[in-house]
Amino acid sequence: MRTHVVTNVVAAPSGLNALRCDPVLSEAVARWVSPTDPEGAAALDDLGALAGTPQVRAWADQADRVTPVLRTHAPTGVRVDEVEYHPAYHSLMEVAVGNGLTAHPWTRPAASGAHARRAAGFLVWSQVEAGHLCPVSMTYAAAPALSAEPDLAARWLPGLASRAYDPVLRPMGDKPGLTVGMGMTEKQGGSDVRANTTTAVAAPGGPLEGDTYRLTGHKWFCSAPMSDAFLVLAQTDAGVGCFLVPRVLDDGTRNGIHLQRLKDKLGNRSNASSEIELEHAWAARVGEEGRGIRTIIGMVASTRLDCVLGSTATMRAALVRAVHHARRRSAFGALLVDQPLMRNVLADLALESEAATVLAMRLAHAVDAGEDDLVRLGVALGKFWVCKRTAPMVAEALECLGGNGYVEENGLARLYREAPLNSIWEGSGNVNALDVVRALTREPASLAALGKELALARGHDPVLDAAIDECESASARALAPDAPWAARRLVERLALTLQAALLVRHSPGPVADAFVVSRLGGEHGASFGTLGASVGADAVAQLLERSLRD
Repeated sequence: MRTHVVTNVVAAPSGLNALRCDPVLSEAVARWVSPTDPEGAAALDDLGALAGTPQVRAWADQADRVTPVLRTHAPTGVRVDEVEYHPAYHSLMEVAVGNGLTAHPWTRPAASGAHARRAAGFLVWSQVEAGHLCPVSMTYAAAPALSAEPDLAARWLPGLASRAYDPVLRPMGDKPGLTVGMGMTEKQGGSDVRANTTTAVAAPGGPLEGDTYRLTGHKWFCSAPMSDAFLVLAQTDAGVGCFLVPRVLDDGTRNGIHLQRLKDKLGNRSNASSEIELEHAWAARVGEEGRGIRTIIGMVASTRLDCVLGSTATMRAALVRAVHHARRRSAFGALLVDQPLMRNVLADLALESEAATVLAMRLAHAVDAGEDDLVRLGVALGKFWVCKRTAPMVAEALECLGGNGYVEENGLARLYREAPLNSIWEGSGNVNALDVVRALTREPASLAALGKELALARGHDPVLDAAIDECESASARALAPDAPWAARRLVERLALTLQAALLVRHSPGPVADAFVVSRLGGEHGASFGTLGASVGADAVAQLLERSLRD
């Protein structure tokens, strides 16, 4: 019996250029990167080709399966507090840093397209493996926080913006490139960082530049503990302050940072997240004493943008796997992609992915353009909605493969474990929703900037026009007595309206119309694959064509 003749089983996609196979991202690069940085756009194509190679996919599998190991002591008994990674992790990091995905854009001129170029690269490379991009994201985001102390920024930014990856712990002056982590949350407070108990005591004349302090306390989540420094929040006499805490001092001495254990996480397993003890650790203050939360908000805004980008990449990777499979797998006498209900599901997934991609890239372009008010509100909306939509979308894409999607070797299981992360990191859904409400009531310029962006799509569809009208009264709803209770509903509507307005301007008409009628017009159920008949065959065909060029 020839029981091992394999038919109708689809191998995972291989050799796809992650940029060229994605018309939506390619169009965004042509729109927001190529006009100002044609060389950067060409480099993105090279990165897209590399992302699809079997070698890189093998690195991703190895880095995820062979998780980091904590080494607290050397064989001699000396405390070392180091984390060992699989070599594949370092290979992935070398590519990410080498392609300028850390702080490089902050060294480029304004309106150079550097942030949009970096965002596209982050989208492409995140589809390979998401965990190692945590330190990459924090290093990118450290630059705006450090700008509060120009002398510190001048000393650290060249290393943070470097395209050289150096994982060895040694004095920052001896390294060609640097990475930065973050330590905000503590076990008793979580998102309530004002409840932090870590203390910072002024110690003038310390071994660092600037105003020096000694920090003592515990951090419950400290990501990427092998970073060269951390931005940390701690209590001063004047309130919560922000501090830069290096791992190694200039004389080669290890700072008082002790790794207690690594977290055993649901996903993001290639990246080490740790609990740390700070024992009289030397730190330099960043920003005004007692104004640390305000200082670190600059970092949080940038990491939240990366949450949107990372979730968008996870969506995209899941969509590619589902469409690739459906185009090659037959059931009940026809290819899956030709069966009406599967077409509904795949088109719906493609619509969600396209909306996320256009929003993410528009927000990155807003950073380039200096549209700070739009960034303030738009990033918070995207962080809530795109990250929230990722888990159900990946689950639906996994189901397109049936049982084959549930096994590890197909890659979707890893994506599914990864999917909830960005919705939790940098403030869970409630934190982000309430942040939007605060922005609407306290920062009217941000709502005005959103209104200006939405107005560019007026006149396309009465349903969209009505949704834009609703957004103009958002500040009044944010001031209502039940605003905290209704915050999520308000944020959902704002995010969907922004996505619809962007698709109207930047996507084919049938695609934009399908989004408006389904997401704003009510012709959609509670699950994916419930697009109404009014979406039309033309929109479905375009969505499936744009989902994957292979």
